[in-house]
Amino acid sequence: MHYISTRGQTERKTFSDILLMGLAPDGGLMLPEEYPVVSETMLANWRNLSYKNLAFEIISLFATDIPAEDLHNIISRTYTEETFGTPDITPVRTLSDGIKIQALSNGPTLAFKDMAMQFLGNMFEYVLNKQNKQLNILGATSGDTGSAAEYALRGKKGVNVFMLSPEGKMSAFQRAQMFSLQDENIVNIAVKGMFDDCQDIVKAVQNDHSFKEKYHIGTVNSINWGRIVAQVVYYFAGYFRATENNRQEVSFCVPSGNFGNVCAGHIAKQMGLPIKRLIVATNENDVLDQFFKTGEYRPRNTEHTYVTSSPSMDISKASNFERFICDLMERDSSEVASLWAEVGTGKGFNLAFRLPEIREQYGFVSGKSLHRDRLATIKQVFETDGELIDPHTADGVKVAREVRLPDETIICLETALAAKFDETIREAVGDVAIPRPAKLAGLEDLPQRVQVVPNNADVVKMIIREKLDN
Repeated sequence: MHYISTRGQTERKTFSDILLMGLAPDGGLMLPEEYPVVSETMLANWRNLSYKNLAFEIISLFATDIPAEDLHNIISRTYTEETFGTPDITPVRTLSDGIKIQALSNGPTLAFKDMAMQFLGNMFEYVLNKQNKQLNILGATSGDTGSAAEYALRGKKGVNVFMLSPEGKMSAFQRAQMFSLQDENIVNIAVKGMFDDCQDIVKAVQNDHSFKEKYHIGTVNSINWGRIVAQVVYYFAGYFRATENNRQEVSFCVPSGNFGNVCAGHIAKQMGLPIKRLIVATNENDVLDQFFKTGEYRPRNTEHTYVTSSPSMDISKASNFERFICDLMERDSSEVASLWAEVGTGKGFNLAFRLPEIREQYGFVSGKSLHRDRLATIKQVFETDGELIDPHTADGVKVAREVRLPDETIICLETALAAKFDETIREAVGDVAIPRPAKLAGLEDLPQRVQVVPNNADVVKMIIREKLDN
């Protein structure tokens, strides 16, 4: 399998090539020339596989340049009961009203990002060793990507991590998870601004081709294809857990900011997984909800991005959205480049005339949830089911309930554990005991290491130079 850029000006690449790449040289995102198609026989054979064996079957369709034995070894080391706390890896449970939740937060940082990042950490080490290369990761996080990346890459040979986060915008738990790491290859940088500012700095550095080449800059942000392909796996796993046979359809409700998680669902659907609808749940930063309701995509500048109680979705420029639009435009790269030129000017674009196709062929529908909605949902689920869900998952449950059709099976993808957002949980349900894994007791009291910088790409480049030139 080979990969091409959404903007059509990059030569075909292999999986190993794009794993270390980040943005394509032409500013686009890499995606397969075509998606593999899963037959009824394959679905039947996969239904009862363990998670790691299912992951091998799916990822091997995309990583065709990695020898099967090596790939199997990497995946076997990644998806273990020891790392994810359960042999099922992503068990599915059902709330009393019939909405299902797929647990994706059993990894080391208690967030769904671990599902892909643990794989990526092992994959990076393997490819770098094979190619005798060094990689310096520059990433941006609104809360969970940073800690998941740092825990996956800490101490890994040949890798440094420079992680940007918006100063003061994450929960105390999220900050402590990242800033308490003392590993030499981890550098935390808090930017005075919003997540979108951090993301813009990453893109600015990626687009400085001489700097990127000299310092071997890569990314683990959700634009990284290795992350997307690992996320495709849990859609299949969730489907098999929630159904009895492969004639049944399910819908997935996905809390969304950067469109990476739901993009993996879109790919699973294109491959032939029986997905009825992909429900995009946003918070107050509802740029994606606006698109799926009206066809207008109008990214906002950071002054108009709200700081909310579901901070991992406080995003107004959905980095992965370009991959879906490329599919929608039937891989017309010049059209995609033209649309993103409009995004670059701040105007955005309007595809209202494609809404029937977006809904019927691709199955997209959306909704939004506000602070009061997530508090009410957390409280209601606690009272009826005796469990605490995090604010992002609550956004998903609220929207799923709102748009559910008669007899529709909806699986909400869990974003994180409630322990990461104790302030909001207590606002919703009062002063209750919030379960936390024993190994994370006292996390916020550990010494923290972080550099606070202005919103300036040149300052970030200077930090990278100082670290790598010494």
